[in-house]
Amino acid sequence: MQMPRFAVPEALVTEILSKLPVKSLIRFNCVCKYWCSSFQTPRFISKHYHNNLKSNNLNPVLKRFDGNANLAYFSQLSVEKDENFLVKQNISLPFFMNDSPLVWGARHGLFCLHSSCINGEEVAIWNPSTRQFKILPPSSVQRPTYPGLTCNLVMFDCGAFEFDFKTDDYKFIRFVTLCFVDSECGIESPDDVSQVELYSLKCDSWKEIPSPNYRPLDSDLSNNCLDGICYWKIIIGNSPYEQVMILSFDMANEKFSVSPILEFVGFFLETNIEVLVFNGSVGVLVYPVEGIDKTFDFWVINGGVWTKQFSIESIPGVVNPLGFWKNDELFLLNTNYEVVLFDPSTQELKVLGINTYLDHDREYVSLFFYVESLVPINGIQEHKDHIIRQLVGDASNNY
Repeated sequence: MQMPRFAVPEALVTEILSKLPVKSLIRFNCVCKYWCSSFQTPRFISKHYHNNLKSNNLNPVLKRFDGNANLAYFSQLSVEKDENFLVKQNISLPFFMNDSPLVWGARHGLFCLHSSCINGEEVAIWNPSTRQFKILPPSSVQRPTYPGLTCNLVMFDCGAFEFDFKTDDYKFIRFVTLCFVDSECGIESPDDVSQVELYSLKCDSWKEIPSPNYRPLDSDLSNNCLDGICYWKIIIGNSPYEQVMILSFDMANEKFSVSPILEFVGFFLETNIEVLVFNGSVGVLVYPVEGIDKTFDFWVINGGVWTKQFSIESIPGVVNPLGFWKNDELFLLNTNYEVVLFDPSTQELKVLGINTYLDHDREYVSLFFYVESLVPINGIQEHKDHIIRQLVGDASNNY
């Protein structure tokens, strides 16, 4: 006797599919046209992303630079419990040639990559889950000219990539410094000129916005944006009266503002102050510049009031932080160039078996986190001119 067939409610099918990895959804594109079109709707893309976010499905990526091969690359780390953050694949980026690209934001599963060359202006947006890669057009912002002076250098720094909820758009902001020389004798002008330019993914174009007349400082930690606002550390005043402040930029109204960091952080020449977003709050991670027994204090600001969130006392043999993980755990780099994970609840310092001694300079080592997403970027599929992936060890059996 033939068993009766039961139709699964469409809402239940959507709910199940929205909890699957992007790789599975890409395979399921060929199941039927309806599924293929459904996966591209803003409703499904948002539901899928927020399910991953709710489940805290973070994917860590370690940015590195092999000094022997003069090659920049990313190591994607496994989050399986029994694999202890082993490297599962290495990803090189020939688009940036021998450059070590800066990661100026990882938002909604998208990475914004920028050349780190002193005058390099190449920018790309990359979705490592869908493997889409978009090269941004060159900036169309006009550079100012002055009689008797020639612009001999254009530098880009302190970029940030964030989502504008008001216009449903992804935007990228970067600071520009123009250096001039005397047109006749070639002597450098003592005064640089600053510009700020903003890119819109929706419009696929650049525009200039008024400069705040402050020069932000790049952070060693990547997460400096929250709810459409980007944050940087700035220093105001002249020695010995400098003050550390926070510069913010609202992607929606495209305005800058400045807020103070209280004096609890100590003298900034003796103290590292990293502005970052953690657990839905803007804060600063404070730790000493010198020494290898580091103490970390994390402060957050709410309603203009600074509160110490927690302290981590005397972690031995570490050089600098790489980023926070789940349950307030902290990734760090130690004096042996090893990546370690500190658990504040148990005071345990775990060596993860990722040695970065070939990176030669610790400033090249940084850690980023992303959540898988289907967010489209109107780019092209990865190919060997842009991205090259190489599986490591047993990972080839799983991909």
